[in-house]
Amino acid sequence: MKEIAMKNILKNKWIGTAALVAALAWLATGCDTVNQLTELGTGIAVASGAINTNQAASINRTTQAVAKTFQDITPEQEYYIGRTVAATVLLGYKPQPAEDLNGYLNQVGQALAQFSARPETFGGYHFMVLDSDEINAFAAPGGLILATRGLLKCCKNEDELASVLAHEIGHVEKLHGLRAIRTGRLNSALTVLAVEAGKNLGGEQLAEVTKAFDESINDIATTLMNSGYSRKLEFEADAAAIAILKKAGYQPGALVAMLENMAKNWDSSRKDFAATHPAPADRIQELQKSGVASSVASAPARQQRFLAATKSL
Repeated sequence: MKEIAMKNILKNKWIGTAALVAALAWLATGCDTVNQLTELGTGIAVASGAINTNQAASINRTTQAVAKTFQDITPEQEYYIGRTVAATVLLGYKPQPAEDLNGYLNQVGQALAQFSARPETFGGYHFMVLDSDEINAFAAPGGLILATRGLLKCCKNEDELASVLAHEIGHVEKLHGLRAIRTGRLNSALTVLAVEAGKNLGGEQLAEVTKAFDESINDIATTLMNSGYSRKLEFEADAAAIAILKKAGYQPGALVAMLENMAKNWDSSRKDFAATHPAPADRIQELQKSGVASSVASAPARQQRFLAATKSL
């Protein structure tokens, strides 16, 4: 199918270089031998007179850049990406200077992580409280998890706190953060595509195309903090949280109870969890479909240490 499409493209000698670049990149991205296919295609294009050798070299460089966006990110790279994302979050939020509270958060979080499908990361899991009344949490790639003081105030017991942390661990487990980062890497590749194709554009046109792609790249960090994950990924993180809570001996229904607490503070105009998460009612409905009912129960010993650790809030 793609070979036929390539022949049809090459038959049209009036096709613009930018369109040819995009077409050949599309043809190549679905193939295991991306670079070989593109080089073959550009070779045919040069031979047919559709493009010259300089344009062929430009197309090949473009496809190499696009191919790199589909390479796996190593655990070490994920760690450093996560540190950068967390640092970006900390530009807008101050850490909560409460050693006991942060120690407790890490104690619960580390225990939960061991029951995740991904109990270890390159730099390990780390949990921190943010000094903010906003109701929000962020899971950076590699296991750096940040939760606001306002979110912890929504928790009535340790099981509900565990449900929040398990949800964020679910994002790390499912590599949701890396999916967003890869979008940025893809945009970076498309920038090369635009620049390479734009060599036949005028100066103003080239500047306009380059600016558009540059702005899309710069939006990535903001997207992570302001737009949040898709409904599908949030539901995936909730499902992962339920599995973790069950294995760790916490009440899975605590996640539903926590969402009920959050629903009381729901306001779609707010810039906290309302901007980065689906409505609590939608998440509750999705959980109820899988048979998870609300539960406010918590073991007395857990409740005692929860109250002791969170009294500073």
